[in-house]
Amino acid sequence: MPSEPIIFTIFLIFAGAAILATLALYARLSLLIVYIGLGILLGPFGVNIVSDPQIIQGLSHIGIIFLLFLLGVNLQPQKLIHMLRESVYVTGASAMGFLGLGAGIALLFGYALTDSLVIGAAMMFSSTIIGLKLLPTTVLHHQHMGEIIISILLLQDILAILILMLLPADWANAFPLLEIFKLLGSLIGLILFAWAFARFVLFRLIARFDRIQEYIFLLAIGWCLSMAELAVMLGLSAEIGAFIGGIALATNPIALYIGESLKPLRDFFLVIFFFALGASFDLGIIEKVWLPASILAGTFMLIKPLSFKWLLRGYGEASGKSLEAGVRLGQISEFSLFIAVLALELKVISTEASYLIQVTTLLSFLVSSWFIVMRYPTPIATSDKLRRD
Repeated sequence: MPSEPIIFTIFLIFAGAAILATLALYARLSLLIVYIGLGILLGPFGVNIVSDPQIIQGLSHIGIIFLLFLLGVNLQPQKLIHMLRESVYVTGASAMGFLGLGAGIALLFGYALTDSLVIGAAMMFSSTIIGLKLLPTTVLHHQHMGEIIISILLLQDILAILILMLLPADWANAFPLLEIFKLLGSLIGLILFAWAFARFVLFRLIARFDRIQEYIFLLAIGWCLSMAELAVMLGLSAEIGAFIGGIALATNPIALYIGESLKPLRDFFLVIFFFALGASFDLGIIEKVWLPASILAGTFMLIKPLSFKWLLRGYGEASGKSLEAGVRLGQISEFSLFIAVLALELKVISTEASYLIQVTTLLSFLVSSWFIVMRYPTPIATSDKLRRD
């Protein structure tokens, strides 16, 4: 008897991803490319084995929610204050420059102003997954280089969260000031609720039952998804609710355990998200955006390392380390994919603009991850000289 469609689809995703991931690791490529490439291959615009990506679309969204929840859990207020003091100049200046450059290139290719602004916004960010996964653990936790890269990435992630929050506003009405105030009011209310509920309910439950790991696991998932639903009810996005819910738990000592225990669950749903993203790719539209996507990807993979080097040098960092940090931050971000998908779903941008962001991001993933592995110390380097765990 054949299995149910969703079970068969999940089988194809993880069996296929395991095979292709093996080949990708030998080639020193990012696994995100594997998941998206597998979706393109098996989806309706490939061999059409998975003819309806909508079957798994809902499941895939959970991965983004967990990703932002865990980002919040690991973002302690003390660390946030430290980051603002150390890296706000570099992150802010680079983000504004990348926004203007990306929007300018999009306008030159004839995209509408709103499309161009969202395209420019998507170019502001570097990949947290590639940036952290390709850093050796010793650099990540014990060296100044790791502190620089982590602080920039986390500040960029906060900017991405703000963009995700503002996307649902009605931008067709010139500047939707009233809607923005409503969103800010909802955001403040959500933050106050999360702080109060965490302090007076969750922390007491955790203190009483912290030895029962299964209960803490269930409590964390329930809190994450409850905050996501509450945010949607208030007119915000589920991702924002999950992020705030994570921050509310960040000051509790058990936050580290929650972060580690939910990572496998996050990764499971993120694999599905990137597969669904690939499966929904219309190869006909990709042909239309190939040229601007190649120019955008090439431009930013050249400009980003040089920009970060210049900004970090002005901040007193050594030239060699500044360039290495710039190269490790030289790609577009997975958050750019989230922005492209959400903006298209909300009809903020055109389908072609969304695909331009997605193809540009994938090209940057492919080239940047390969270059970093070949040039700098990473856990998956091709040579013994560069391999660092």
